[in-house]
Amino acid sequence: MDWVDALQALRSTRTPAVIVTLALVRGHAPRNGGAKMVVSPDAVFGTVGGGNLEATAIERARGMLRAGTAEPELLVLTLSDKAVTEYGVQCCGGEVTIMLEPVRVTPSIAIFGMGHVGLELARILARHEVELHLVDSRPEMLAEERIGTPGVSGVFADSVARIQATLAPVPEAVLAGLPAGSHVLVMTHDHVEDLAVVDMSLRTPDLASIGLIGSASKWSRFRKKLTELGQTESDLARVVTPIGIPEVAGKQPAVIAVSVAARLLQLIEEAATEEGAGS
Repeated sequence: MDWVDALQALRSTRTPAVIVTLALVRGHAPRNGGAKMVVSPDAVFGTVGGGNLEATAIERARGMLRAGTAEPELLVLTLSDKAVTEYGVQCCGGEVTIMLEPVRVTPSIAIFGMGHVGLELARILARHEVELHLVDSRPEMLAEERIGTPGVSGVFADSVARIQATLAPVPEAVLAGLPAGSHVLVMTHDHVEDLAVVDMSLRTPDLASIGLIGSASKWSRFRKKLTELGQTESDLARVVTPIGIPEVAGKQPAVIAVSVAARLLQLIEEAATEEGAGS
């Protein structure tokens, strides 16, 4: 499997990786500039020349994966009998500059409810490299004349995100098809729908976070009903409500959306770092 196919396979399974490239070669080296390999937490695809050079690059790449590093790094190695590392000597006589580019798992976000706040939130998140699932039980909320065609027309014409709009008469059924590690935001037009989505979210394994829009009194009623449905205190502690960051206050849909998006981006960064630390 070449490095391109390997990278596509890793992305499809939501596995983080690092692309290792011989960016610059001076003198003699095992491979020419431009050679690439892909390093995942437990596999290597392709080669940049083997020996000390490759072993050092693999170790650094896996260190980046463990740390959840987001930015590319450069690594300069001298290939001479005077440059000794724990991986031994490689005396080709040259010097190589290696670029290590992290390819992190694309975050997945599901917004349940595409009303005023949901639409404003989706517009902000669409500007980021995420998988964005837009779910509503009302056809008019997802109609083309309202949201356009993502990547082509309408409010998501210039979207960076991969957007999936789903009309779901039973919104909570969508949860089963979300990628592991998804962030769920619940803000439907109907408290009964909200309750059903939250309850099913708590029964769905491997979600990264569950956020519920609403007041303290709404959550108080939900706690009682969720407890009656069998949810425990530890289950209920997984639900974040109100959502957003307190530093951004206001009740206008656009303001709420900014607050929620800011907090969600924080959670995504935290999750990426924890994922790297656990790999």
